[in-house]
Amino acid sequence: MRPRDVREVHRAATPLELLFDLCFVVAVAAVSDRLHHAISEDHVGHGVIAYLIVFFGIWWAWMNFTWFASAYDCDDIVYRLTTFVQIAGGLILAAGVPRAFDEKDFTIIVIGYAVMRVGLVTQWLRVAAGDPAGRRTAQRFAVGVTSCMVGWAALVALPGSWFLPGFLVLAAAELSVPIWAERAHETPWHPRHIAERYGLFTLIVLGETVLAASMAVKTGLDAGAGARTLLAVAGCGLVIVFGMWWLYFDQHAERFLRSNREGFRWGYGHYLIFSSAAAVGAGIAVVVDRDTHIGHASATTVAAAVAVPVAVFLVCVWLLHVRPQRPAPVASAAFPVTAAVVLATIATPWALPLAAALVVGLVACWVLVGAGASEGAT
Repeated sequence: MRPRDVREVHRAATPLELLFDLCFVVAVAAVSDRLHHAISEDHVGHGVIAYLIVFFGIWWAWMNFTWFASAYDCDDIVYRLTTFVQIAGGLILAAGVPRAFDEKDFTIIVIGYAVMRVGLVTQWLRVAAGDPAGRRTAQRFAVGVTSCMVGWAALVALPGSWFLPGFLVLAAAELSVPIWAERAHETPWHPRHIAERYGLFTLIVLGETVLAASMAVKTGLDAGAGARTLLAVAGCGLVIVFGMWWLYFDQHAERFLRSNREGFRWGYGHYLIFSSAAAVGAGIAVVVDRDTHIGHASATTVAAAVAVPVAVFLVCVWLLHVRPQRPAPVASAAFPVTAAVVLATIATPWALPLAAALVVGLVACWVLVGAGASEGAT
């Protein structure tokens, strides 16, 4: 298995990568739906923690495959089969989401994760055998990933009270593996390809948000709730999603993805972009539950279910996409300011429409002030 050329022109996502993403959206949909029900039933603490833990596994497995494929996608029979193994692991992981939320049992999640890691380790061993320059890096990846997987298997065998601190330790170990491995020899990932792959997964997550909101509205209509109120919720949700899309995709990340240091910061930061985007859909569904008198969460919790993920998304887009392009100071400052005001809407009875209006205002500010200045800076 030989590395790809980082100067390769017209590098685009492959049909196999797109299939990988579409299968992983099953897991995203499952964890978003469970977050929605946990918040709606006023089990906020448990729901948020379980959501962040499971989403970490989804995001980390997706990210490991994406960066590997950017450097070593040879598209032969073995590569395709090992990728299918990783997809199967993702579907097993998705099947374990309900038990993780309802019973705090992460066994199936870890089994699915282990299956994905078997496929990934196999691919790294192929690199070690076929790429002399990248052999040490590939060996480090294989050893690091395998060691972490042994840790996860041991963790689910321990008492439940050990799981959260154990997760934090093992998550930190997982994040450290690429940093350690890349010190031996940097993998030849392709900046434009990486930016496209992250953009495609962002599209999928935003699409899942729209689907979650539409299904929640359908449930409300079937329950006989007022159509006008639900249409207003759906409209505000769509406006927020449209604004999130605009703000994310009006940037060109490949312009500043030029080193591993930038790549790690940008790639790791997308954990919060992906998870917050998916959580917006869950939050809109919680609002529908309130309006249809299905949910049991307080008004403040319902408002926070939308405002918090929207604010996190805006701050992360600002840090990862906007600031590196040095836009006009007014446009740059508008992102954290808008995020702060969105959080302040939690104290009002109109958090959802106010959040939608604020996102629209931020888009307008970016179009009028920021976009042109950012283009000029590049």
